[in-house]
Amino acid sequence: MQHFRSRWLLVLLAVLGLAVAPAGAFAADKLIFAADGAAIRGYDPVAYFTESKPVKGRPEFQHTWKGATWRFATAANRDAFAATPEKYAPRYGGYCAWAVSRNYTASTDPDAWRVVDGKLYLNYSKNVQENWAKDVPGNVAKGDANWPGLAKKLAE
Repeated sequence: MQHFRSRWLLVLLAVLGLAVAPAGAFAADKLIFAADGAAIRGYDPVAYFTESKPVKGRPEFQHTWKGATWRFATAANRDAFAATPEKYAPRYGGYCAWAVSRNYTASTDPDAWRVVDGKLYLNYSKNVQENWAKDVPGNVAKGDANWPGLAKKLAE
């Protein structure tokens, strides 16, 4: 019976993995999650730091980095990102921080976010974010350990 449950769970996770990260949703190099034509679904990564909230970017303020199109609410935000993208880009290529901490990837909701120690983390949903937030240091440590292997798989 336990073997059946384990197999069913693996099948379910595989199906969910396909549902949350469809092949057409990735940037050219797949290391940046880009849905709706842009990284972070077109939201401005700098605004999370400067306005403490998600702000939709505008197509006239774009920058390409790591094969993905990033949008910004202002030219100043675009220029700040272009100067130091690693400072503003979400961890784990914008994939769900909870999923990466569990050694898989999933899409993200721009409204499910948190800045921790000067780094932006996104999650699949606000409910998932609540679970991730129960042990931020532990989940960040797991995510940091898992990300190199996941990034290698995404790059293949």
